[in-house]
Amino acid sequence: MKAYMVFDFGGTYIKFAVMDDKSKKLECGKIPTPKEGLDIFLDHITEIVKHYSESFEIQGIALSSPGAVDVETGFIGGASAIPFIHGVNMTSLLKERTGLEVSVENDANCAALAEGWLGAAKETDFYICIVIGTGIGGGIVINQSILRGTTLHGGEFGYMIMGESCKSPLQSTWSKVASANSLVEEVEMRKSLVRGTLDGEEIFRLAEAGDSIANECIANLYKKLAMGIYNLKYVLDPNKILIGGGISKRPDVIEGINNELAQLKDDISTLDITVEACKFDNDANLIGALFHFLNRK
Repeated sequence: MKAYMVFDFGGTYIKFAVMDDKSKKLECGKIPTPKEGLDIFLDHITEIVKHYSESFEIQGIALSSPGAVDVETGFIGGASAIPFIHGVNMTSLLKERTGLEVSVENDANCAALAEGWLGAAKETDFYICIVIGTGIGGGIVINQSILRGTTLHGGEFGYMIMGESCKSPLQSTWSKVASANSLVEEVEMRKSLVRGTLDGEEIFRLAEAGDSIANECIANLYKKLAMGIYNLKYVLDPNKILIGGGISKRPDVIEGINNELAQLKDDISTLDITVEACKFDNDANLIGALFHFLNRK
């Protein structure tokens, strides 16, 4: 049976799936991300491809990767929690080892492409996808193509400076003040807790139980997210704005952001700005990586 081998490189796990050309998962799994270096990393990928090649006619390998990905050359720039994948040509290395065609795309861009192919932005010509997690990333999609920018940093929304900081302007970027990670840090600081005591899910549980600090910090998060979304709407004016990341699965988060966006409307700022949740969660990067492979030029 003809199929495609798809990988999503993460700092903790490498997720993988054997998929057909409609994105149906035929097999899937994950392994801990090797920390020993590039050769061991490539050995694991190659072994997985070899294993599934015994049962499927693998047509190619699609990769979702962190970093500033040059989709034309296969070179991965930038930095991430997997340092040894940067500064190398990942597609060439894997093609040499497997004999298969290989494509690679940035992970946030993959999430955005998945939504346009089969998700919440299907049949939408122009949309942006904002992925909220440890930081804030995303993608800008116009006619099913990623707007990459001159230095491959298009869609890196988290670098927007949202205010002033006594330490450095970079301490007030959108990622620093409006990510899921920033929410955790703010609640832990205000409660005088050791860093790492809480996570996002626990903070929302505290808020639901009536914890005033948790509720105040969540409300502050919605305000800061709405400010950045407002700016992006007026700069780019897309048809749709989608919110991804684990936090987007909570309906109260989408409602909270939209309530704050409604407060920003006035006699001058007259646009009705709203956001929607992404359809895909854990499989978004895999689906988008496959779409990129199937539509590569």
